[in-house]
Amino acid sequence: MATLSICYGTTDGQTADVAEFIAEVVRDRGHRAIVIDLKHPTADALAGADAVLVGASIHMNKHESYVADFVAANLDTLRRLPSAFFSVSLSAQGDPSHAVSYIEQFCADTGWRPTGTLAVAGALRYTSYGVLKRQLMKQIARDKGLSTDTGSDAIYTDWNAVKAFTEQFLGEAVGVRA
Repeated sequence: MATLSICYGTTDGQTADVAEFIAEVVRDRGHRAIVIDLKHPTADALAGADAVLVGASIHMNKHESYVADFVAANLDTLRRLPSAFFSVSLSAQGDPSHAVSYIEQFCADTGWRPTGTLAVAGALRYTSYGVLKRQLMKQIARDKGLSTDTGSDAIYTDWNAVKAFTEQFLGEAVGVRA
């Protein structure tokens, strides 16, 4: 049984949901998954990990700075262990090449070369936004051809793609085949 640390940074919660989903896939395959919110990491967040997945959401055209700080602080460990990065954004729904460019920029900025990467379509959580953010996100959604119904949330995450990515990473990282 391998131990995987699944570390994430989120703004509106979808990256946390993706991290928890990944953890369930890992546990379903008989491994231990430790989910770590990087807003409150412990000093030994990666202690005992056999592999690491890091996730971050994109807001205002960049990933959370505290996720980049975590990667920089743990770069030696991330280079030593099998590691992967998942990036959550609305760009992955409407413009996958743009979403990939965010991942490339994050990796260039941090010096990290993860074993695998995945651009994950995010969500519009209209029902949890304040008035100003709801209107801003509605305008962004309109420009991207996404839902503008502010009375309900719109989840664009392809859970099958996240599962396949996780299973592939497990196979490569710890020799588990789906």
